[in-house]
Amino acid sequence: MLSLALMMIAAYLIGSIPFGVIVGRLRGFDPRAVGSGNIGMTNVARAGGSSAAALTFAGDVLKGAAPVTAARALGFLPSQLAWIALAAFLGSIFSIFLRFSGGKGVSAALGVWVVLSPSALLFAMAAFAVVLAIFRIMSLASIVAAVVIPIAVVAVGGPRPFLVLALAISALVLVRHSENIQRLVRGAEPRFGERKRDEGAMQNN
Repeated sequence: MLSLALMMIAAYLIGSIPFGVIVGRLRGFDPRAVGSGNIGMTNVARAGGSSAAALTFAGDVLKGAAPVTAARALGFLPSQLAWIALAAFLGSIFSIFLRFSGGKGVSAALGVWVVLSPSALLFAMAAFAVVLAIFRIMSLASIVAAVVIPIAVVAVGGPRPFLVLALAISALVLVRHSENIQRLVRGAEPRFGERKRDEGAMQNN
């Protein structure tokens, strides 16, 4: 069986794949030069439309899910799965291919929890959907989902390593959304489908 260290390195490299940049280049644009400059689905949609956004989202979810799925199939223990999942997530926000920059990590986190605890993910996704429906602010919905997931892991009786993982991922998601949080406090965060007030300021998922 592969060692934990090798599996974590592989997970990090997979997590580092910048699907937003790849899709953008195939469509003739660089998301880092568009809108917020973020490489995630929301910013890719601005220049590439819904199909480019869908491809980016699928790739970002897959890079969180694939390493964990492989590790589980190889028989890694829950504590080891948590480390492998964290490595994949870290790759998504600190990509070695982008000089240790990256996205907000929300889609990669979604991929991780689809595999590790789909029941806990349902709670987080429900919170995401409710907040998005009420406030129409994508970043706020992502932040609320990040807060809910550790509580949901406890609620469904997830193993302790998964709770520690949930706390770590959620904390990092909140850090990556720090500018969004500041705009939310000021009441300046644009709503979904609304023209940005400041083209250079908006940074969503």
